[in-house]
Amino acid sequence: MTLLGTSKGVRTLVKKIIICLASVALGVGLLLGERASVGQEQARPAAAAATAHQVGLIDMAHVFKEYAKFKALSESLKADVEGVDGEAKGLVQALQQMQARLTSGTLAQGSQEYADLESQILTKATELESFRKVKQREFLRKEADIYKTVYLEVQDAVSMYAKHYNYTLIMRFNRDKVESAEDPQAIIQSMNRPVVYHRTQDDLTDPILKYLNDQYTRTAARPAAPAAGTRTN
Repeated sequence: MTLLGTSKGVRTLVKKIIICLASVALGVGLLLGERASVGQEQARPAAAAATAHQVGLIDMAHVFKEYAKFKALSESLKADVEGVDGEAKGLVQALQQMQARLTSGTLAQGSQEYADLESQILTKATELESFRKVKQREFLRKEADIYKTVYLEVQDAVSMYAKHYNYTLIMRFNRDKVESAEDPQAIIQSMNRPVVYHRTQDDLTDPILKYLNDQYTRTAARPAAPAAGTRTN
């Protein structure tokens, strides 16, 4: 056997070994790929379960409307407004009486008494306008505080409920049905709502409202704590 022949035989053997190894590598690669694919497919349900979302809905307008504490705070503010309104009407009436006296003709224009009354009217009118602006800002601030207080209480109740029942997202919505809308504007507004469909059990409005009213009832019924230094029998 010549050296050349031996060299050819070695080359042929090497080629066969390379082809064989390549086939084995390809088979192993496909097997590992299938196993990885199976592993990924098996991992997907677990991952999906871990990141599954449960969405709840709440009609905030309905909660505010039916929450006993919001009603009580609103009625208290309304009473304050009515009291100030009565005070303002008294100031307006006094100002009108002064103006009637000024225009009655009993005082000569250009007289000192006429000028003094005219000056008093201007002063009272300025005081009345200042009173109106101050009270308006005061009542707007009180109204905003009421809404903020109630909203934060609702938010806390929603947070506790969501954590207990594993809700991942709570959205505001309007639970009134489109069928109940009558005028064209209400119909258009109903159709523009972001929530088109929901399951009844995902509407958390009633349980949240019940919790808030129950908590407020217990708090309102609780006797006030005695003032410091007051002895109790």
